[in-house]
Amino acid sequence: MRKWLYETIFEHDTRPGLHFDVALLIVIVLSIVVVMLETVQSFHAQYGDELRVTEWVLTWIFTLEYVTRLACHPKPAVYARSFFGLVDVLSIAPTFIAAIVPGAQALVVVRMLRLLRVFRVLKLAHFVRQADELTLALRASLPKIIVFMISVVILTTISGSVMYLIEGAEHGYDNIPKSVYWAIVTLTTVGYGDISPETPLGQFVSSLLMIMGYGVIAVPTGIVSAEIARSSPRERVSGQVCTGCGLEGHQSDAMFCKRCGTHLHH
Repeated sequence: MRKWLYETIFEHDTRPGLHFDVALLIVIVLSIVVVMLETVQSFHAQYGDELRVTEWVLTWIFTLEYVTRLACHPKPAVYARSFFGLVDVLSIAPTFIAAIVPGAQALVVVRMLRLLRVFRVLKLAHFVRQADELTLALRASLPKIIVFMISVVILTTISGSVMYLIEGAEHGYDNIPKSVYWAIVTLTTVGYGDISPETPLGQFVSSLLMIMGYGVIAVPTGIVSAEIARSSPRERVSGQVCTGCGLEGHQSDAMFCKRCGTHLHH
């Protein structure tokens, strides 16, 4: 029974496992909709009691599911410390906390993180591989991006200081920090419009900064894209879950877990 429960709850390659994951996703979406409707005054006034009862029923379903996961997992402590294990706890706790602290039930929107299980339901294992490659590319790009961001900070500080000297307090540039704020808003092409240059020279500097803003968007994208292009293609991965550490995304022909070495049961 424990093995059957594990395969049903944690695996998605079997029909019962697929049905369980689909049902779980439906319940997750339903719980999120209930929480959202509770914040709508008209719905809350008319169906407040029904929504509250539904929320408690769904919370107990999630609680039962979490306890069952711990009971059938070979290493419950490993799952409890895993990403989805922590998300499961965070999705249950707010409803119970709300019984003591009113308003805390709004935090159950963290259940949206559980929708990440849709990747398993739809058997999009290649998405896991692509996410892996993107993570590696971001890590490899981090030093370059940090240098780039430092350059942006220096540029906005200089631009803000220059605009403070050009425009001055009479045009809204009361101090250098406020002028730097304007430079950041302009460089990132947000353009709130709460401060704007009025002198011809200030408008010229502003124009240059706005043109540079396109480079701010393009440079990090180019850095990450280059790292992704350098990454070598990986072999196909399966949805096999390691019973030792709960890791997914193993290569389709792997016999042992790449993290802990536990034998994979194909």
